[in-house]
Amino acid sequence: MNDFLGLGCATLIGSMPQKDRAGTIELVLRTAPEIPVWPQLPYYPAERMMAQYVEGLPGLVSTEDRQFVNLCAPEFDEQVLRFYEEFLAVAEGVLKVDDSRFRMGEQTGATFRSFIETVKRAASAPRALKGQVIGPFTLLCGLKDQDGRALIYDERFVDIVPKLLGLKARWQIEIMRQFGLPVIVFFDEPGLAGFGSSALITVSAELVVRLLGEVVEAVHAAGGLAGVHVCANTDWQLVFDSNFDVINFDAYGYFDKFAIYGKECLDFIGRGGNMAWGVIPTSDPDAISAETAESLAARWTGQVGELAAGKMSLREVVAHSLFTPSCGCGSLSEDHAARVLELLREFCRIIRKEG
Repeated sequence: MNDFLGLGCATLIGSMPQKDRAGTIELVLRTAPEIPVWPQLPYYPAERMMAQYVEGLPGLVSTEDRQFVNLCAPEFDEQVLRFYEEFLAVAEGVLKVDDSRFRMGEQTGATFRSFIETVKRAASAPRALKGQVIGPFTLLCGLKDQDGRALIYDERFVDIVPKLLGLKARWQIEIMRQFGLPVIVFFDEPGLAGFGSSALITVSAELVVRLLGEVVEAVHAAGGLAGVHVCANTDWQLVFDSNFDVINFDAYGYFDKFAIYGKECLDFIGRGGNMAWGVIPTSDPDAISAETAESLAARWTGQVGELAAGKMSLREVVAHSLFTPSCGCGSLSEDHAARVLELLREFCRIIRKEG
């Protein structure tokens, strides 16, 4: 595992509610200056989580009200063949990923490109940069064929989707590595909260680990660090088994459920892994208004103190910790989103002083 020390730095999940790209990027750089992230702005339809990463899929049909894959299109088999030809050309170094279908388009990648240009002009260098891609499990469960059947049940797309997303992560990494900094790419996997439910009862743990492992391998091959974000509870053993460098969860809302895996968490840290604790609430505007950085810091140190009691010091945990909002801020008002980021910045200041 790549031993990246979090050192109690702040970073973000990605989504923000603003429509002003330049202003949002400046807000991110001001409140998470050590590990800034390019913000996803779902105000723009092309930057919504599903739409932003499906470019390049064979059979993709996009209309004003939905996206799906048409497996019955006469040209579908030819599109699959072209997908694999292009994937192999990039994998073998014949084609640059920036010249391929795996790059983000002008609309889907507009904020990413603005972020890169802003970082070039920044007065001080961050410790690392962060990007994000939708996770393969979430995409396969969320995107459906022409008959409304999730692609997780189509063996062709179980193979295609992690290849697509792995190279979309590589594209980001290759561009962000121009700054000579570590690059972290999170795979956003809200769909993992549904693993084991009746709707997905036939999906095996082995398949989930294989999907996650393939995208992690792609990030590592590109020289990046791989993280995962799950915004609710899941079978965390699947995540610990998937070789991620950073594991992010909603510590504000789900710490008690995650604590069942306390031994696995501490073992993960002991191997050089990094936890990204989602400590600032994002789902409840009243909680955002009521909480303070001091109350959140006391809450987290108390919880981690119980989790690690007698096994690991708070200082050791903080050394391998990042701190984030509990989820993206895209569904919040601009004022609440800005408060979340300010709370996060002050929280990290307190924790690093105490730890």
